[in-house]
Amino acid sequence: MQMPVNAFKQALRNGRPQIGLWVGLADSYVAELLATTGFDWLLIDAEHAPNDSRSVLRQLQAIAPYPVQAIVRPLHGSVELIKQYLDLGVQTVLVPMVETAEQAALMVAATRYPTRGIRGVGSALARSSRWNQIDGYLQHSDEQMCVLVQVESAAALKDLEAIAAVPGVDGVFFGPADLSASMGLIGKPTDPAVQAAIAGGIATVLKAGKAAGCLSGDNQIARDYLAQGATFVAVGVDTSLLVKAASQLAAAFKGQRNAEGEPNAKGERNAKGARPTVPSKPDPSY
Repeated sequence: MQMPVNAFKQALRNGRPQIGLWVGLADSYVAELLATTGFDWLLIDAEHAPNDSRSVLRQLQAIAPYPVQAIVRPLHGSVELIKQYLDLGVQTVLVPMVETAEQAALMVAATRYPTRGIRGVGSALARSSRWNQIDGYLQHSDEQMCVLVQVESAAALKDLEAIAAVPGVDGVFFGPADLSASMGLIGKPTDPAVQAAIAGGIATVLKAGKAAGCLSGDNQIARDYLAQGATFVAVGVDTSLLVKAASQLAAAFKGQRNAEGEPNAKGERNAKGARPTVPSKPDPSY
């Protein structure tokens, strides 16, 4: 049996932009549905979404048949949690709240077997090795591990150059929501000061020869990140997409005049054909 190749890691090394979607509904059926929609990667969130190791496993299994890379964000930067996710078959982790180069180095070590790191050896029990049926798994799995660290505070930005320089760190992801909060701008991830900090951070990461990433549900801001050189960018969140679509549909029938002059549930027509607007709110969980 052959080792699964981490196509996402290869793409980052080659500088090919990878477009992703945040997955927070914690359901394998939803994960499989999203795996068919054409994204390069899906982020299974175990930090802010109600996921545990078994729900993550089910989503990994649902995504596996499709040409999309699964990335997992653990609850926090724990060696023990990372060990468990790697044994489930995760090859790319996004570690939240990395504040120092020393913490980043520990996260890299957690993904490597001794003597290169400190990952526990339990391959006979692990889906990652297909229960010891992948030839040379213990010797070659390190090559497929991709470590992304999340910089999301003003303090972490000060240590960014050192964090990005850590060997084994493949990419640095900027979290706009927490970063804005640490800058005294909570709930304002699109504030010019926050966006300027992210732009400067992307430049620093690129200078270190690493990949930079970010998340925005605003299409123009996401394109700005790509234009600045970011190569892994999430352009939406499943929960936000569902809320927006459902709210717009409800608004079209619940007392508001709908689009294109069609009558709504009350028989009212919109002569101008204007679509009802649903206020968009930034998701603070990123």
